[in-house]
Amino acid sequence: MLDLLMKRRSCRKFQQKTVETDKIEKILLSAQLSPSGKNACPWEFIIIEDKETLQKLGDCRKPNQPFLPQAPLAIAVLCNTEKSDTWIEDGSIASAIMQLEAESLGLGSCWVQIRLRESNQGKSSEEYVRELLGVPKHMAILNIIAVGYPEERLPAHTLNEIKTERVHKEIY
Repeated sequence: MLDLLMKRRSCRKFQQKTVETDKIEKILLSAQLSPSGKNACPWEFIIIEDKETLQKLGDCRKPNQPFLPQAPLAIAVLCNTEKSDTWIEDGSIASAIMQLEAESLGLGSCWVQIRLRESNQGKSSEEYVRELLGVPKHMAILNIIAVGYPEERLPAHTLNEIKTERVHKEIY
């Protein structure tokens, strides 16, 4: 697991190669196996592969997210706010696990924050994505994960980057 964590980096340049269905299924299965508060599993996901929709998603944030239209796949992470009071944490855990599964499958990914962000369209990112993808009001849109085969690989993290002073024992 440490090796996987060290080599996983945010990917913003993707090859124009379709992500295979079995890999998409594994990414989504991994998310649905992630832990959630009181096992409420408040997350749902929208798979986006349509080039026109991906192009429009590039405007979901200010400044725009130019890598989203270039990604062959995006996964919107939604959470049912009526199901759980820990939906932010639950959706974040599922998102991180999806990114780790993507990495284990030889794919790159990048988290695009939607919650509490503004779009290029004069409305919140969440409102923009909600309208674009037809998301019902009781579902919060936490983020979008861009996924694809990396055009380039950034160097892996090293243990020298770890700041051990961030770890405290017993007291701060």
